[in-house]
Amino acid sequence: MSTNHIVGQSVPRKEGRDKVTGRSKYVDDMVLPNMLFGTTVRSQIPRGRIRNISFGPGIDWNEFVIVSARDIPGKNCIALIGDDQPCLASDFINHPEEPILLLAHPDRHLLPKAVKAVSIEYEPLPGIFTMEESERCSGIVWGEGNIFKTYLIEKGDLAGVWEKADYIVEGEYSTGAQEQLYIENNGMIAAFDSAQGITVWGSLQCPYYIHKALMALCLSLIHIYPQCGAASKPCALSS
Repeated sequence: MSTNHIVGQSVPRKEGRDKVTGRSKYVDDMVLPNMLFGTTVRSQIPRGRIRNISFGPGIDWNEFVIVSARDIPGKNCIALIGDDQPCLASDFINHPEEPILLLAHPDRHLLPKAVKAVSIEYEPLPGIFTMEESERCSGIVWGEGNIFKTYLIEKGDLAGVWEKADYIVEGEYSTGAQEQLYIENNGMIAAFDSAQGITVWGSLQCPYYIHKALMALCLSLIHIYPQCGAASKPCALSS
């Protein structure tokens, strides 16, 4: 019988040396011909209605690609758990930092200034900021009872287990939100080719999520590219 064991031993990471020495290539290291750099204009309020969007002086807006929800002729949604998250907010804001506009330009350094020059007029609406507020349903901001998604999992005889248990401990616990962080900033590069379709590079963990969402937006993207005059230009997007 083999005496080799993995548990308790250091396992070398195949990509470790390249990351430590800086040889690994990330999205920010990639430069494609005629590439446009993109960024997102996001909401500054938790909930409300978009009344007006204006573009300030000091920016040659004719040089920019500007995409709003009106430029999406297909279904405006990110296909994930449910088709309920807009790709770009059109009329209503549902949460802080919700994407409203996409801006693209050959010079990435002009994008932060352009974002600051975009003014969005809102009609603020009441928001809900705690779990307790949501459960009380004093204000409904989502669905019929502020419930995003419901799953029912039933397995075994729960009542019988309670009867046999020596102790039953009940409590209510809360924890802060958690999210893993990538080594690199979140970013994506997409290149369109009439023969090869759309190729996407990005800092992503689940490529099948991206594939599913792109399939739903495919018709929209085909129509958007000719409108913005970038039919053969790749675009690097950052959030």
